[in-house]
Amino acid sequence: MRTATLGPAQRAESLAAMAERELDVLVVGAGVVGAGTALDAVTRGLSTGLVEARDWASGTSSRSSKLIHGGLRYLEMLDFALVREALKERGLLLERLAPHLVKPVPFLYPLRHKGWERLYAGSGVALYDAMSTARGHGRGLPLHRHLTRRHALRVAPALKKDALVGALQYYDAQVDDARFVTTLVRTAASYGAPVANRARVTGFLREGERVVGARVEDVEGGGEYEIRAKQIVNATGVWTDDTQSLVGERGQFHVRASKGIHLVVPKDRISSSTGLILRTEKSVLFVIPWGRHWIVGTTDTDWDLDKAHPAASSADIDYLLDHVNSVLNTPLTRDDVQGVYAGLRPLLAGESDATSKLSREHTVAHPAPGLVVVAGGKYTTYRVMAKDAVDEAVHGLDQRVADCVTEDVPLLGAEGFWALWNARARIADRAGLHVVRVEHLLNRYGTRAEEVLELIAADPALGAPLRAADDYLRAEVVYAASHEGARHLDDVLTRRTRISIETFDRGTRSARDAAELMAPVLGWDKDQIEREVQHYEKRVEAERESQRQPDDLTADAARLGAPDIVPL
Repeated sequence: MRTATLGPAQRAESLAAMAERELDVLVVGAGVVGAGTALDAVTRGLSTGLVEARDWASGTSSRSSKLIHGGLRYLEMLDFALVREALKERGLLLERLAPHLVKPVPFLYPLRHKGWERLYAGSGVALYDAMSTARGHGRGLPLHRHLTRRHALRVAPALKKDALVGALQYYDAQVDDARFVTTLVRTAASYGAPVANRARVTGFLREGERVVGARVEDVEGGGEYEIRAKQIVNATGVWTDDTQSLVGERGQFHVRASKGIHLVVPKDRISSSTGLILRTEKSVLFVIPWGRHWIVGTTDTDWDLDKAHPAASSADIDYLLDHVNSVLNTPLTRDDVQGVYAGLRPLLAGESDATSKLSREHTVAHPAPGLVVVAGGKYTTYRVMAKDAVDEAVHGLDQRVADCVTEDVPLLGAEGFWALWNARARIADRAGLHVVRVEHLLNRYGTRAEEVLELIAADPALGAPLRAADDYLRAEVVYAASHEGARHLDDVLTRRTRISIETFDRGTRSARDAAELMAPVLGWDKDQIEREVQHYEKRVEAERESQRQPDDLTADAARLGAPDIVPL
């Protein structure tokens, strides 16, 4: 397997290659399910292409709670099959597929009632642990434990004494969701799949009833390609119904969008050595450790406005602050919020009006010959969704196809990760970096961190931190454009890094330096650098304005005040 480099030249080559000859499978949409589907198909030996209208993970898959989890609350709903499936996937990701990207994270569940609640909740968490280890996955995670109130307050001093009578602590896992998807895409490309972002499907090619390809617009270059494929997989998440409408037929199911917003606050605002999980009247609220920050989320409300840029309103922010402050000694205020992001869950439409009760199961359908649709599900089970989608596509191929092998295909950067981790002090000494910097790189790129270090060796100035965002090195910005398919400043500050939510200025102070680092790789002149910076600043201001609005309608209108990304 060669390591794919997703620079500008490779993108152009990929589009040309996809249009040159008929593919076995064309995947539309490069969120986690689409990227996973491309990897599944190409590792079965199928000629596979992947196109994405915007950037990798630019929709739901970069705006999740960033958890890889079994879904503890689904046990309460008696959905044992979903929990069992998700726990298996969590174990695979932690132990085999992506140990450089998926990490254990502890959670404290405060108990509010004596006696019965400890028995009830404790039984659920014990079952969660038992299901995790039953098939041999998840043994690397510590088992849950029961804590007295005194012990719980030592672990999480930020909690009010009257907010709990005791607690349970258990473990799940977390991931940088956008980075994971980028790694999935690069892994698929490394196995031979041509991939292209900023490539929008504008229509489907038909021969009678059969769908035989797609018309794809190069959003950057302005050209149009006809890409023919024996099977097309629609993996566009909350855009599923929109994509289906291009076929001219009603889908077999509908997808509804549920909005979830998250707040990012500095680590020192909540004194705790563990994450928290709290019950709300509708669902659960997480306080999740995130480097030098906490992520607080999430909401769960119906959304039928702009899908590309869902907006968080002032009411959403107040909802989260009110709920988390109900258990904190020192309340969080608006001034503590560094970042806010909003994402849309693709839920299969059911009979209930409450989005929290819509299905988190996934569905695969074959609405027309040559077209497969996959929708629903949850981030953790993306690999199962991808497998089911490719299995369905295989039914339409007139050839023998191998079974799914992705359970045994580590993602790019995973193979040899622990060996490099153990050598991190030596690597730091060789590179002239602090060991903490090398750990940061290893946890973001795995063994591909060596490629970032090669950039620094060639230009030592790239080993310095990015201005106003010193968690990240300048080399990471260059690498995002040269190796990871970043086409615009927004791609780097929002998804390749998390500067847009991890700094109080939302990345505006880093924008010009980052754009100037990207410019030589992408061939930008001074005018394009200026356009990129201005666009990013307008985007941030539109988001800030939306977060001052009282409701979804006004927030959406404010967010749409900033134009979309400027093509090159």
